Amino acid sequence: QMSGTATHEREMATNAKRSLSKTTDPLERLRLQCLAKGSAGIKVFKIIDGNNSRTLDFNEFLRGLRHYAVMINNEEAQELFRIFDKDDSGTIDFDEFLVTLRPPMSNARKEIIMQAFQKLDKTGDGVITIEDLREVYNVKYHPKYLNGDWTEDQVFRAFLDNFVSPYDKDGKVTTEEFMNYYAGVSASIDTDISFIVMMRNTWKL
Repeated sequence: QMSGTATHEREMATNAKRSLSKTTDPLERLRLQCLAKGSAGIKVFKIIDGNNSRTLDFNEFLRGLRHYAVMINNEEAQELFRIFDKDDSGTIDFDEFLVTLRPPMSNARKEIIMQAFQKLDKTGDGVITIEDLREVYNVKYHPKYLNGDWTEDQVFRAFLDNFVSPYDKDGKVTTEEFMNYYAGVSASIDTDISFIVMMRNTWKL
């Protein structure tokens, strides 16, 4: 299960790079450039909200795109900003931004993702933590645990870090973070059936 996530990451990045040459839609291009950097790509935008206001103005947005090496010109950036700034306030709400950028998914996919989340969230508090994983996971077959490199907690921590951005490693995974991660994976899987089978196999649902 744990190693499966790395395989999804690679497939997702490869597919995103392949699709990038075919699309002219600026939102789709931004989405694909983020996915090409791995699922944490979308989450990395947290770093650009310099004053932690949970909103981004155009300059912060542009700075983030540049910092993140997203290839986009100023006109395209303005067009994108207008798409995200739904109420023309001159700022974009961070959560809205993430949800708009997240690849769209069918309800069937969202439901199976939530089933997996609920299975992992043993305490039912809407957050997956190391404590939750202790109930679900047996780490004794993990190669790094077997050879003594990692403790049980380190295995769990590395697993949780799959789902969050490099700048937000708090050892907790929220529903949104889990959903964002699997939206990235979902983008590289064509049919609902294949996605559901993959989720069932991964999480023994």
